[in-house]
Amino acid sequence: MEVEIKVEPGRLEPKIVILSGEESDELLRMAESLSWLALGPIPVSRGEEKLLLPQGEFLRFYADGKGVSAQTAGETYTVRLRLYELEERLDKARFVRISNSEIVNLDRVSAVDLSLAGAICMTLDGRVRAYVSRRYMRKIKETLNLGRRSGREKD
Repeated sequence: MEVEIKVEPGRLEPKIVILSGEESDELLRMAESLSWLALGPIPVSRGEEKLLLPQGEFLRFYADGKGVSAQTAGETYTVRLRLYELEERLDKARFVRISNSEIVNLDRVSAVDLSLAGAICMTLDGRVRAYVSRRYMRKIKETLNLGRRSGREKD
């Protein structure tokens, strides 16, 4: 196997490309192993201080008008990444987009309120509320297995 590293000034994160004459189970396992490396800590800022926090620490990421913020149980940080970039880096089994301006950590959802008006309100760690937009309603219901109880699904 041949390994090559190219440094590109200005690149924010590494990109791995596997070139092969044909696809194999070994290559697929290698690609899967490498993809988990992207699930590392998220760079955040607190004033001038730069930190790397594990993904599990975060309750949510949200657009706040002047950029993107990351909220943990005890603090809110600034994130230089855009929401779509975070969505690509975050663990897809743990984090889900609930609106154009917010991504939540499903592991930190402590309650889900399905109101009569059809809205979904998620409570994170018992105190932070996040609302699912209509656009993401079907995706969230499927993710949380909140289908209709009658056995009939309405399309």
